[in-house]
Amino acid sequence: MAKTPAQRIKKHGNKAVVPQHQLPSVINPSTSRSPEKAKSNSNLIVVAGAVASLFLFWYLHLLTLEQLTQLSGGLAMPDSLIGGFDRDFVGQLRAAMNPDALGQLSYVHKTAGTLFPLIFGFSWLLLIGINVARKPLRWALWALPLLFAAVRLWGNAAIDTMMSANVLDPTQVALASGLTVAGWVLLVLSLLAGGAAVFIGRKSGAARRARGHAPS
Repeated sequence: MAKTPAQRIKKHGNKAVVPQHQLPSVINPSTSRSPEKAKSNSNLIVVAGAVASLFLFWYLHLLTLEQLTQLSGGLAMPDSLIGGFDRDFVGQLRAAMNPDALGQLSYVHKTAGTLFPLIFGFSWLLLIGINVARKPLRWALWALPLLFAAVRLWGNAAIDTMMSANVLDPTQVALASGLTVAGWVLLVLSLLAGGAAVFIGRKSGAARRARGHAPS
């Protein structure tokens, strides 16, 4: 029978030959995450978020809210009015929509109307974050999608309150209209900020590659 290391040492003393055992490495070097790989993964998330945002915008504004005009005698939903609305228009809209139609509008605000600004805002924060290195500029660009998401969610609640109130309040109409206009403006500014971030990222990447190929 093969002797154990302790038995060999006891029999042969210092001349005993004890086989050396090496533990296998627990670190797989292939799993190391380079900055390039991390940025590539972030880009995939941004692309997925942009596609989801585009789909939700189409579903919300071009499909669902457009279909609700069938329940309002052809009048547009407040969310779709880029230039805002006044008290007379809201009064006509309230008169044309029954409680079921108002419930459907509120449901749209709680589903697609909530998902769109949140997913768009998160995607644009990530887009700006991976392309803009300077913190002051990055925070300035981040402010736009953050404000867009907050204003759109607030606008949804303001419209629901305005439409379901027992008495039409001019203050509520002015607030809902102002938030609607601000939401559209912030959406456009956020898109421009995303484009600027991509331009800055490509310019910085080109500069790094130029420095890397420059003769020492």
